[in-house]
Amino acid sequence: MMKEMRKIIITISLILGVGLLSAQQEIQVSQYMFNGLFLNPAYAGTHKYWEATALHRSQWVKFDGAPTTQILAIDGPLMDEKIGLGAIVNHDKIGDTEQFEFIANAAYHLDLDSEKKNRLSFGLRAGFTNYTARLDETFVFDENDPVFSQSVSNKFVPKIGAGVYFYSEKFYAGLSVPTLYAGDDVLSIKADSVFRGTDKTYFEKHYFFNTGYVFNLSENVILKPSVLVKYTPAAPLTVDVNANFLIYEKVWIGASYRTGDAIVGIVEVNISPQIRVGYAYDLTLTDISNYSSGSHEIMLGYNFGKEVIKMKSPRYF
Repeated sequence: MMKEMRKIIITISLILGVGLLSAQQEIQVSQYMFNGLFLNPAYAGTHKYWEATALHRSQWVKFDGAPTTQILAIDGPLMDEKIGLGAIVNHDKIGDTEQFEFIANAAYHLDLDSEKKNRLSFGLRAGFTNYTARLDETFVFDENDPVFSQSVSNKFVPKIGAGVYFYSEKFYAGLSVPTLYAGDDVLSIKADSVFRGTDKTYFEKHYFFNTGYVFNLSENVILKPSVLVKYTPAAPLTVDVNANFLIYEKVWIGASYRTGDAIVGIVEVNISPQIRVGYAYDLTLTDISNYSSGSHEIMLGYNFGKEVIKMKSPRYF
């Protein structure tokens, strides 16, 4: 009975994904506050050095067909920090659907004062998604349903997105639309077969707004609260509320609440000025918790340019 229930829920999730109600058309991870490039192309080059981040996420562990995500990201500054460049490679698998994505990011950074303490950046991203949906393998109630009669294999979908980002030493705020345009005509036909009589595309626009501030609580403890607001016309607005403490410039400990979804515990350790390791655990608040023990996420970061990295001025965001 439990196995059948899992199949049914996965089927429903897939239908919602085809119908644009899936929130995971864009990257969904819990440690985004440690690398803003996951959300916003304008983040590229906001540090004086180049950095690389690798992340693996296993969502809804022990749940058949649950999402898994792998991400590799790199970015850094050029031309006296006026230009930022970056790239993201992302692999995402949910049930019988799978995406491989490559995105190039570029940002222009504008100094708002002579000391470069307040900066505003404008970013663009462009790339593609390779999308596969093995619908003929999906468990459905009606085996003759034409929606699931044909699979989608290795469909090439070009994408374009944009963002703006303000940042200073202790404050940041950003607004982005990771997918302003997607050439998803083939996938749109599949979506329209579910929502007949509607004018829908597959990859819906997602709007992200995030902001955070750093408070010095003592000489050895800082507090960084932050908020992420996610909106898409096809789904309810969701909000992530986060609070992270940096202790002795070595260890981040924090928690997040994602509305209608999960409570998240986060730990990140600065092993050295160049290497950091992070872990996040999502405790699911929905009915899926009856079939899953939660979600796990591990992240590894490496900062290049040892000569410009100083632990007295740690990375806050």
